[in-house]
Amino acid sequence: MNKAKYTELINQLTDRDLLKNVYMTQVILLIIAFFLHMIIFRWNPPITELFKYEWTDFIIGIIAALVVVIFDIWLMNRFTTHYHDDSGVNKRIFQDRHPFHIAFIALIVAFSEELLFRGVIQSNLGLVLSCLLFAIMHYRYLFNPFLFANVVLVSIVIGVLYEVTENLWVTVIMHFLIDFLLGCIIRFNLYQKEICVSK
Repeated sequence: MNKAKYTELINQLTDRDLLKNVYMTQVILLIIAFFLHMIIFRWNPPITELFKYEWTDFIIGIIAALVVVIFDIWLMNRFTTHYHDDSGVNKRIFQDRHPFHIAFIALIVAFSEELLFRGVIQSNLGLVLSCLLFAIMHYRYLFNPFLFANVVLVSIVIGVLYEVTENLWVTVIMHFLIDFLLGCIIRFNLYQKEICVSK
């Protein structure tokens, strides 16, 4: 499917349908994560080893998220809207949402994607494959080399943080804050340019 057909398909969906697709995608990712974790990889590593309660790790996740958001804002100011064009999907998802709803979306996305891509895939198949699959899963970014490179880079950063801390809460917090803050920027129209979220 080329970008024109993809954009046409997206434009046929109502904002409500688009949001339903976001939720359904996350449910599917959670099902895949638990299937792989329980059946294929046989609880390796155990769930209890994925999530650790270390305050220093939480701070690392928060700082890393802020660095990524600041970098994204810098990119938005440096490059034209064309470079950030995701067919308007992010704008339609976040522009009319209450901040609590944005936080809920960001939390669901962060938890399901990090559990699958870092907790299950990276833990068993390595950093490179998990980063590639993570980037490919964000299908709409494949049509824009700039956004695709951006999501690959962020995926590598998140993956390296997981390798270093061995704590999935770090990556969940980082992912959540990135999506929440950039979603709020869209919601309150702080920047006119399209913003790349849901990394």
